[in-house]
Amino acid sequence: MSARIIVRVTPRSSRNSIEAGVGGVISVRVTSPPDDGKANAAVCRVVAEALGVPKSAVAVVRGHAARIKTLEVAGLTDEEVGRLLAR
Repeated sequence: MSARIIVRVTPRSSRNSIEAGVGGVISVRVTSPPDDGKANAAVCRVVAEALGVPKSAVAVVRGHAARIKTLEVAGLTDEEVGRLLAR
């Protein structure tokens, strides 16, 4: 059981946050720079915290070098992810 979510990442932000985006895309802001995968790791960490899962349960599966990324969340369904992020 796993869920996939599409996020738009803003690196080098003033704070880490998750916001509802346009067209079902979730906006994730991270303070980390987009160097050597630091922003990707920060995105996984921030999303994992918001969902209450271990950071190892969140992985980037598409868009490693792009702002629009597809994340896979192990252990949760699409409905559970949607409900948890809507809080």
